[in-house]
Amino acid sequence: MTTTLLDVNVLNNYINGEWIDVERTTPVINPATGEAVVNVPLSTKESVDDAVAAAKVAQKEWALVPAPQRAEVLYQVGIIMKERKEHLSKLLTMENGKVLEEARGEVQEGIDMAFYMAGEGRRLFGQTTPAELKDKFAMSVRAPIGVVGIITPWNFPIAIATWKSFPAIIAGNAVVWKPATETPIMAYELAKIYEEAGLPKGIINVVFGSGSTVGDAMVQHNDIRVISFTGSNETGSHIAGECGRQLKKVSLEMGGKNAVIVMDDADLNLAVEGILWSAFGTSGQRCTACSRVIVHENVKEELEKRLLEEMRNLSIGNGMDEAVKVGPIINEAGIEKIKKYIEIGKNEGAKLLAGGHELTDGTYANGNYFAPTLFTDATVDMRIAQEEIFGPVVSLIPVKSFEEAIEVNNSVTYGLSSSIFTKDVNQVFKAQRDLDTGIVYVNAGTTGAEIHLPFGGSKGTGNGHRDSGVQALDVFTEWKAIYVDYSGKLQRAQIDVD
Repeated sequence: MTTTLLDVNVLNNYINGEWIDVERTTPVINPATGEAVVNVPLSTKESVDDAVAAAKVAQKEWALVPAPQRAEVLYQVGIIMKERKEHLSKLLTMENGKVLEEARGEVQEGIDMAFYMAGEGRRLFGQTTPAELKDKFAMSVRAPIGVVGIITPWNFPIAIATWKSFPAIIAGNAVVWKPATETPIMAYELAKIYEEAGLPKGIINVVFGSGSTVGDAMVQHNDIRVISFTGSNETGSHIAGECGRQLKKVSLEMGGKNAVIVMDDADLNLAVEGILWSAFGTSGQRCTACSRVIVHENVKEELEKRLLEEMRNLSIGNGMDEAVKVGPIINEAGIEKIKKYIEIGKNEGAKLLAGGHELTDGTYANGNYFAPTLFTDATVDMRIAQEEIFGPVVSLIPVKSFEEAIEVNNSVTYGLSSSIFTKDVNQVFKAQRDLDTGIVYVNAGTTGAEIHLPFGGSKGTGNGHRDSGVQALDVFTEWKAIYVDYSGKLQRAQIDVD
């Protein structure tokens, strides 16, 4: 179990600026090859306790560091990430499977986020407002919360971590981070970068392990006052319940059942390009992946024809190969879930046009590969049109009108991302208004969010908070109202006095 890309065979926790051995480990498997690339710790609750204790002490000093000075660390993090972009991208592909082109894009998101959030070190704006009494000053400021816990998924192992940790740190908090056990290498590399950039000991702490042990210990810990989680709806709902019981702030970013709407006046070549990238990029393993295409019946057959033609040209394989466009599925459990939904779709009466099977022969023998899949003639009530599959499966749903397309888009329990392809400016503005998702694209697919805008959704996708953009600061700060009375006497607001 050695690789020239990685400088260790066993990862350690990073607590209070020290690399801590953990007795129990489990192998991390490259989903493209089936090979073990490193061992990751399976930590206990005691490791979480140690990390929180260190973070609690360190945060008190960090909060007193002027925010522009805190920003200098993030600027340095961004510089180091930029210098190591190619190395980080290859490591990401090795542990996650996504193709190098996408891995580079994800690392670039982290670089962009570092510089963007460092800029907030000279802003972190509050408000000043007129006071209602004479000789009185009123303002609001952001205050750090203390120790925050972040729990990140395997599908974007560095981008999402930067969306959460960078705003938490710039705001004056300390972080305890549980990465996914499937993709721990990015956490190891980012911890090293934080250390090299000069982040004080205890401000970032990485505890590897399972959600049932490490994640639950974080959620239950009294000294962690914020949990920021990205993952499944089932786990997110459990976390929300536990945090609610403790009156603990929680930010959830969960599933999606995202749709591309293709109207009868759309540029079909552009629509096909957008659908392919959104549906089969990252092998459909994105919360923003397109898994529904809501197509006007007048262009349905032509769109099907063009999609099938282009799907035949998709190269599938190890993401380290620059020519490959579709990589593997993260693990065997992911394969089994996709296979289950293929059978569900068939039994529901949807017509399978392409794919629908695991790839196991030849170069695919040792990895986890699934053929890009296209269903047509799906209806809005089918499970494949309602439930998140998290794989390279897309279903075409025909509609008769723009109004019906909007209704079908909004019929699911999720509300993350939506897209419409049309040349009608009136429909564009109506879609922006009426699509009930947190992200709306016009003449583009359902993926491609930019870090300076809020990322998140409505309904079953989340609980109203946002990753990315300045809105991310709301998760990791509390608003403090401050009144300064310089009248020299007691003045009572809202009390009439003669």
